[in-house]
Amino acid sequence: MKNFKTALTALAIILVISSCATSKQARTYKNDVNGSWQLETIAVEGISGKIKATVLNEIDFHCFIGSMWSFNRSNSLGSYTISKNGNECPALKRNIRWSIFEEGNAPKMLQYKRVDDKYKDMDEGAAGFRFTIVSLTDKNMQLRSDISFEGKPASFIYNFVKN
Repeated sequence: MKNFKTALTALAIILVISSCATSKQARTYKNDVNGSWQLETIAVEGISGKIKATVLNEIDFHCFIGSMWSFNRSNSLGSYTISKNGNECPALKRNIRWSIFEEGNAPKMLQYKRVDDKYKDMDEGAAGFRFTIVSLTDKNMQLRSDISFEGKPASFIYNFVKN
């Protein structure tokens, strides 16, 4: 009976560990995201006309175009840098902690939290951001952020190229 309980306990531990493990696809995504990226374009779906929208609790989405993003898979840290553009876009750099989020059969998501210089969460309630990974190759990454605009669904599509 003692051997049975030991075997049952070992099996339970293995099941718990395997259920918490990151999938092979998520590990592959994390390896592919690793490195330096430039945000080339942001497309807007579901909103017509000229818009002014603050994204990622920062600044107008146009300021993010051309921004540089870095992701380090070994420590899950990174940053994004926005260059000054006249009076429209102030220069800024944010440190981030990132990961690949997966839930069942849903599409994988890139998620991050902004952190300070000591890598402590910056945002109240440890809020973060999630983007659906639309496509990811060794040279291109496309992420989608779904929002509600005037009560209707809309999306920002972020198109990155690897440096």
